[in-house]
Amino acid sequence: MGKSVSTEFNEEVLKAHNEYRKQHGVPPLMLCKKLNREAQQYSEALVSTGILKHSPESSHGQCGENLAWASYDQTGNFAVMVWKNTKKMGVGKASASDGSCFVGDRYFPAGNAVNQGFFEENILLLKK
Repeated sequence: MGKSVSTEFNEEVLKAHNEYRKQHGVPPLMLCKKLNREAQQYSEALVSTGILKHSPESSHGQCGENLAWASYDQTGNFAVMVWKNTKKMGVGKASASDGSCFVGDRYFPAGNAVNQGFFEENILLLKK
């Protein structure tokens, strides 16, 4: 039995994250079923509203979040992808009736904090 399209997509996103994280000298992420489920549910909620807006969980610092909407597949918000202290991620993707899609990635522990010193401690210089 082959992998589902969503499983393949999640693994591709994880691989891309970990390639960038390696370049920045931070440990790889692992996919988390709970975060995948939450990210998928929130991506579906975004499709139903058509509004790209961070989740309450992200807004309250319970998880990191990287959202994208396009008529083609893409990801954004690079800093959260290579945040050193983040250990796990989840991926969600939902398609709208017009063919566009919403992608939501969730990260734990939450990263990309602007508190003094956090950015410098967690975003390492690119290794050559």
